Amino acid sequence: MPATMMDIAKDVKVSVVTVSKVLRNQGRISEATRQRVLRRAKELNYQMNWVARSLVTRRTYTIGLLLPEFAHPFFGEIARWVANTVRPHGYHVVISSFEEDPELEASEADSLLARQVDGLIIASSQSPQRLAMFERARERNTPYVLIDRPIAGLRACFVGVDNRAIGLMATEHLIARGCCRIAHLRGPEIGIAEERLAGYRRALTRHGLRARSGYVVAGGRTDDTGYEGMRKLLRAHPLPDGVFCFNDPVAIGAMKAILEAGLRLPDDIAMVGAGNVRYSDVLTVPLTTIDQGTCKIGMLAAELLIARIASKRSLRPQEILIPPKLIERDSTRRASSSVRTTDIATVPGKQSEETIG
Repeated sequence: MPATMMDIAKDVKVSVVTVSKVLRNQGRISEATRQRVLRRAKELNYQMNWVARSLVTRRTYTIGLLLPEFAHPFFGEIARWVANTVRPHGYHVVISSFEEDPELEASEADSLLARQVDGLIIASSQSPQRLAMFERARERNTPYVLIDRPIAGLRACFVGVDNRAIGLMATEHLIARGCCRIAHLRGPEIGIAEERLAGYRRALTRHGLRARSGYVVAGGRTDDTGYEGMRKLLRAHPLPDGVFCFNDPVAIGAMKAILEAGLRLPDDIAMVGAGNVRYSDVLTVPLTTIDQGTCKIGMLAAELLIARIASKRSLRPQEILIPPKLIERDSTRRASSSVRTTDIATVPGKQSEETIG
C-alpha cells in the first residue's frame, strides 16, 4: 500500500497536522522537524493524494495559465516565473496556448474552468466587446489576473508594463543618439501595439521631429514579419536612420534585412527593440532594447492570484504597472551622437528623391 501522512507522522513521532504543514510548506515548523519529515517522506516514496486533498480543502491546487503562444521567449519567461512563484505554495500550473485566436482562447478557458482550476492568469486576445469568458469565471468564483494586455472596460487585476513609456523611451534614445528620421515597425492590431506607437509619436512631437506617414510600417510580432516590414522601410525616401521595433523578434528580423542590404548597424541605421529577450545580447550586433520586467510580471501576477485564492472576502481589482528600463547595446552605440552630414538617404546604389531634413 502507498505510504500515508499517518505513516510519516508515526515514524517521525509528530502529529499528522505537522506532516501536512511541512508537505504544504506552510506553518511555523522548526527546520529540524521539517527536514526529518521530508527525509522520511522521500524514504517512503510518499505521493500526495490530490483527490483527497481537494475534497477536504475544496481546492485543486492548480492554476491555469493562458498564453497566446509558447514559442515567444517573453511568454516562456512568464510561464517559468509563474511556476517558480506558485510552487512553494503547493500549486501546479496548467499551461494552454490559443495562438492569438479569441475563439480558441474562450474554449481553452472554459476547459480549465471545467477542470476546476483555482485561478487563471491570462494574456488575453479578447476585445472589450467579448467578455463572456470572464463572466463565466466570475460565476464560478474563480479569480483571474490579466497580464501584458489590459482590456478596456474590464474591472480586473492587471500586471504589465507601461507600453506608452516603452515607445517614448525607445524613440527618445534614438533621438539622443543623433537619429532624426525615425521609423517604427509596429505590432499587430492589439492595444499594447497602439500604446507603443503613441509613445513613439509623442517623442517625435516633443522633440519637434516630423512623423512621416511612410515611416510607420506593420512589423507583426516575429522575426519573419519584422524582416518583411524592414524591407518595406528600406524602400522609403529618405531612408530612416533609426528604427524602433514593436519587440525584439521583430527587431532581429529587421536587423537581418538591414545587413543584407549592405548597410551598417548602427552607423547607417540604429535599432531599438522591446522585451530584452535572452539572446538579444549575443547577436552579431547586440540589440539595444527596453526591458519590460518579464520576470516581475510572472512573479507579481502569481502572487496577486495566490492572495485572491486565499482571501475569504472579495478584493478590489489591483493594477501593477512595471516601469520599463533601457538596456543599451551596440545597435545604437554610434561613434557620434550628433547628426552627421554624411548620413545616407537611401539604400546603396539608389539615388535619394528627397534632401535630408
